Amino acid sequence: MKGLILGGGKGTRLRPLTLNTPKPIVPVANRPFLLYQIDLMKTAGLGEIILSLSYLPRKIEDLLKDGADFDVRVHYAVEGEPLGTAGAFKNAEEWIDEPAVVFNGDVLTSLDLPAVIAAHQHTGAVATIVLTPVDDPSAYGLVEFDDAGRVTRFLEKPDMDTVTTNNINAGTYVLDPRVFEYIPGDRPFSFERELFPALLEAGLPVYAYTSDCYWIDIGTPEHYLEAHMDILAGRFRSPSIPPTALETGAENGASIDERSLIAPDVSIGRGARIASSVIGPNCRIREGARVVDSVVWPGVTIEENASVTGAIVGRSCSVGRSAVLKSGTVLGGMSSITDFSSV
Repeated sequence: MKGLILGGGKGTRLRPLTLNTPKPIVPVANRPFLLYQIDLMKTAGLGEIILSLSYLPRKIEDLLKDGADFDVRVHYAVEGEPLGTAGAFKNAEEWIDEPAVVFNGDVLTSLDLPAVIAAHQHTGAVATIVLTPVDDPSAYGLVEFDDAGRVTRFLEKPDMDTVTTNNINAGTYVLDPRVFEYIPGDRPFSFERELFPALLEAGLPVYAYTSDCYWIDIGTPEHYLEAHMDILAGRFRSPSIPPTALETGAENGASIDERSLIAPDVSIGRGARIASSVIGPNCRIREGARVVDSVVWPGVTIEENASVTGAIVGRSCSVGRSAVLKSGTVLGGMSSITDFSSV
């Protein structure tokens, strides 16, 4: 079995963070996000992975190369123009001659992938769709299924008065190569709106696998920050997340709580305070600065007595002396906030 990761989108919901960084490799806990998805595929023994790319593909290729550094073999299927989710799968057809696990490129999850594959094989499904329950399902694609787990209907982002289930499409699928017959090769095509309904109409077995494991779409700044807070709180766990670094700056009276994750080459000034935050490599947190509930990308300088709370600070930004970044602030890369500013 092979894996396919759909990473071709421009990440528009996550801008300005993705203006120069493709969404699949935005840092999550100081590690490119894509590596968590590769780790999950490896738990199921998937050693050959296809990346479907379109936006800034070279930056991803430069990171992963042939995959050998990450104990996988990587192929690249680059789209000349957006093809949709199913169209991207079709674009990778030359590498897929057996069932494949497909991930949307913006989902962080602790899914039991071996169990999903086992269920797919047990039912003989042509497609297995992983579902997850959410509190407000109206913004997602809903999936109805019978007592045996066989899918009966799809509802794409319904009104609240027509919602019949809180199980949403979690963006993870196991697909048999037979589905290629139902995907045209000459236009964009969607899994959710076109392929899966077509499979139902043809009477083919499409099954649901429901999981209440950790799941979040990191594709907006709010959810991206929430995912980090979940990691720091232990709600999402991965052996690949680096340990916290409490020793950095401790000798000069800096206050660093045990939940924060700090790269080893960060410089922290006297009396600085860091709480529930992720600080990337090569950052400088100056004397008296305060960083709380925030994510700071590599190469950032936060000057003396500045305050950053509930914010995301992009790569190589500069936050001036006594500046204040309030909750909800998102700075794109190379931004400069002048001294004493409030954002």
